[in-house]
Amino acid sequence: MSGVLVIEDDDRIRLSLVLALEDEGYAARGAATAEEGLALQRSEPADTVLVDLMLPGIDGFECIRQLRRDDDVPIVVVSARDDTHDVVAALEAGADDYVVKPVAIKELSARLRALKRRARAVTADPVPTLTFGDLEISPEAGEVRKRGAAVAVTRTEFQLLCELAEHAGRVLSRQQLLQRVWQYDGGDERLVDVHVGRLRQKIEDDSGSPRHLVTVRGLGYKLQR
Repeated sequence: MSGVLVIEDDDRIRLSLVLALEDEGYAARGAATAEEGLALQRSEPADTVLVDLMLPGIDGFECIRQLRRDDDVPIVVVSARDDTHDVVAALEAGADDYVVKPVAIKELSARLRALKRRARAVTADPVPTLTFGDLEISPEAGEVRKRGAAVAVTRTEFQLLCELAEHAGRVLSRQQLLQRVWQYDGGDERLVDVHVGRLRQKIEDDSGSPRHLVTVRGLGYKLQR
């Protein structure tokens, strides 16, 4: 049974999410503030954390950043705010996905299952270290190195990078990446764009003029040597 932590200050919404997730087979619990949620996650880690952005005290953005500093737990934002700036800011803070209220519990459950499948995904056949200039990607070891130094990436960033690396030189559309990495049939392409931007900041010497992870205008992204 997967554990889900719901960090939501609205008592009614928090309780309804916890009960609905329990009906879907999850071991769910709630926290009314970021401070409470962070303490719970440190003492009894959940498999996935849902975070509202409008929290008293520490807001949702800072909550995500602190969660991400502590571990690589999948984080899903559940918020009424669907402005592009808020979505991008939450993803850049370290969230893996973004769901807009009111929440359809079946959709949320499907996304949680996809996150779980991705977390457990393993390569069926051994894959050698993939080299792109000074960048090395080791799918089996789950490691990324640049000039020999380890690069800290989230689980989602790593899977996105591996997908592009295993199709080196080929353009993958945003919808293809959503399907292969997030396992969504359709979805918000901002998920892909923000994660690509985060990866560029970590693996490129100049993220504004990327050498390896490039955009092919009108088509998508590719990783090149």
